[in-house]
Order: sequence, then C-alpha cells, then structure tokens
Amino acid sequence: MKAESLTIPDVLLLTPCLHGDDRGLFFEAWNARAFEGAGIQAKWVQDNVSESAQGVLRGLHCQVQQVQGKLVRCVSGAVFDVAVDARAHSATFGRWCGVRLDAETHAAMWIPAGFAHGYYVLSERATVHYKVTDYYAPEHERCLRWDDPDVGIAWPLIPGTQPILAARDARGESLIQAREWFR
Repeated sequence: MKAESLTIPDVLLLTPCLHGDDRGLFFEAWNARAFEGAGIQAKWVQDNVSESAQGVLRGLHCQVQQVQGKLVRCVSGAVFDVAVDARAHSATFGRWCGVRLDAETHAAMWIPAGFAHGYYVLSERATVHYKVTDYYAPEHERCLRWDDPDVGIAWPLIPGTQPILAARDARGESLIQAREWFR
C-alpha cells in the first residue's frame, strides 16, 4: 500500500497494491500492520455504505462528540471526496483537501477525527463504503456548508447544474460557526 499525505498532512490518500490477471484482481482493503505503518491506528466500530446518483453532494458532516475517523473508498463509480479541518485549534483549521476516489484505482482516503467530510458524485451512480472509528450519533452531528466561501472548495460540479442536496446539507453552518463546534 502506498500512503501519501494530501495538502493537509493528517489526511492520507491510500492506494492499494493491485494484483490482477485475466480472472480479475485482488487487493487488501484493510491490513492493520500496513495501516499502522502509515500512522493509522484505528479501531473500527461501524461500516457504512451509501449509494447515490450523479450530481448528489453529501456533506460536509462532522460529529462534535463521539468524533469519527473515516476510511472512505468508492467501490463503484467515482466521487470527488473532500475533508475540511474543523478542529478549531489546528494550524490547518478551515483548510480543505479533495481527491477523486473511484472503483478503478480502489484508493481510499483516511480522514482523521475532527474533520468535516463530504463527497460529490461524478459518475452516473456511485457506491461509497466507509469505515468509522465511533458510532453514528445524530445528536452530535454538525454540517458545514458545502459552498462556504471561507472554505472555498473547488467542487468539480457538472457544468450548468446545482448539486442535489439533502435538506440538512442545504442548511449547513458556516466556517465561523464551525470554530465553536469543539470548544
């Protein structure tokens, strides 16, 4: 597995070694020793799967208690996956990084606890699988605005369209409000 830091050093792009032949391919999606070698010492408690249509934007979600580290992989289709540092005392607070995750490369993104996370579906349909380090706690969930100008995410939106949002995602909070999330 190749682990590379993104523009925020705590967020990693993890590219597995693919072993393929005319029958198909094999790769290790999780290997505790390899991930610990990359600095990820996670205890997984829940796996989630989300399927979405093209143009759907999910997020940017973060739990302020029972904070979750996430290992995100697109298992069918393609998404633009984003992490925003929501840790108020971090040197990279408010910065974002994003990568294309797709079923061709099988790469995953490690998003540490304290980051807001979301993705935009690039393909006709996409299925995202993610492992989390703590249980879902809706009472502690917050949502950062996907289009907050203070964050300035360069989403690769389909030209001439607006993203398809859930009602709660459309009501996301600003980065200024997010500064208070972990106080």
